[in-house]
Amino acid sequence: MNTKNKITVFAPATVANVAVGFDLLGFALDKPGDEISVKFIDKPGLVISTITGTGNKILPSDPEKNTAGFSALCLLRHLGIENMGIEMEIHKKMPFGSGLGSSAASAVAGVMAVNELLGTPLSKQALLGFAASGEELASGDYHVDNVAPSLLGGIIFTRNNSTLDIHSLPVPTDLVATVIYPHIEILTKDARNILSKEISLSKSIQQNGNLGALIIGLYNNDYDLISRSLEDVMIEPQRSKLIPHFHDVKNAAKDAGALGSSISGAGPSIFALSKGLSTAKKVGQAMQAIFTKNGIINECFVSAINTEGCKRIL
Repeated sequence: MNTKNKITVFAPATVANVAVGFDLLGFALDKPGDEISVKFIDKPGLVISTITGTGNKILPSDPEKNTAGFSALCLLRHLGIENMGIEMEIHKKMPFGSGLGSSAASAVAGVMAVNELLGTPLSKQALLGFAASGEELASGDYHVDNVAPSLLGGIIFTRNNSTLDIHSLPVPTDLVATVIYPHIEILTKDARNILSKEISLSKSIQQNGNLGALIIGLYNNDYDLISRSLEDVMIEPQRSKLIPHFHDVKNAAKDAGALGSSISGAGPSIFALSKGLSTAKKVGQAMQAIFTKNGIINECFVSAINTEGCKRIL
C-alpha cells in the first residue's frame, strides 16, 4: 500500500469474563494486538489488499466475510457511503483461538481505522455496535466483552449486550495482569458448546456474590476483596478440562502471590491479576514453568490494564 495519506490503528488484546463475569466483563492489555492500515483509492468499494501474520490460517479477503472488513462495511453503510474507495491492510499480531480476543481486535481496528480515515464522523463509543457486528461474524454471538475494552480501554462491565449498555469500572493503580498463552488452540464456538445450559441456584448466588464483590473491590481499591472475588464456580469448572495442566498453573499463580487467576475468554490462555508489577512478573514465571515442564510452548504477557484502548499510531 502506498503510504501517502495512510492511517494505521492498533487494537489491543483483551481478557474477557475476568473469572466471574461471563459475557459481562473484560479488560484491555497493552499487548499483543492487531494493526490495520487504510487509505483512499480511486476504485469504488472497500478492498482488503494485504493480510499478514496469520501463520497457517487463511483469512478471507472478501470484506463481507472478514471480521475487520465487515465491521468497516457496517460503518460505511451507516454513513451511506458504502461505495467509498478504501484499501485496507490487516496485520495480525496476536494468535488465533488464544482467548485473547483476536477477532474482536480485528473488528475494532477495522472500524476505527476507517472512522479515522473519514475524519472521525463518529465517536469511539458510537463505533461499538459496528465492531460487535464484526465480532459476531467470527464468533457467532453478539457480545461485547472483548470488543468494548479493546475499543475503549479499561475494565468494562456490560449490563446488556443487545442494547450495548456498557459501563467503565475503576482501575486500581497497582493492578497488573499476567497472561500465559499455551500454544494450543481452542475455538470460541467449541468452548461455548460444552457449557451446560442449567446452573444450580446455589452456584448462581455464589457467582453473583463474587461478581458484585469484585466490582466493589475495584471501586474501593480493596485488593483483598478483589482476591476473594476471583472465583468462578460456573464456567471455569466446565472449560478448564480443555486446558492441559490448568489447575497446576492456577495454583502456581496463587503460590507466587497472584490475587487470583482463571481462564481468559474461551481459553486456552490463563490470566492472573496481581498487586504490583514485580509480583505479576513472578506470577508469570511460575505459570510458565508448569507449561514448560510439561513440554508445552507458551508465551507470557505482563501488562497494566490498558485504559486507552484502540488508538491511531500513524
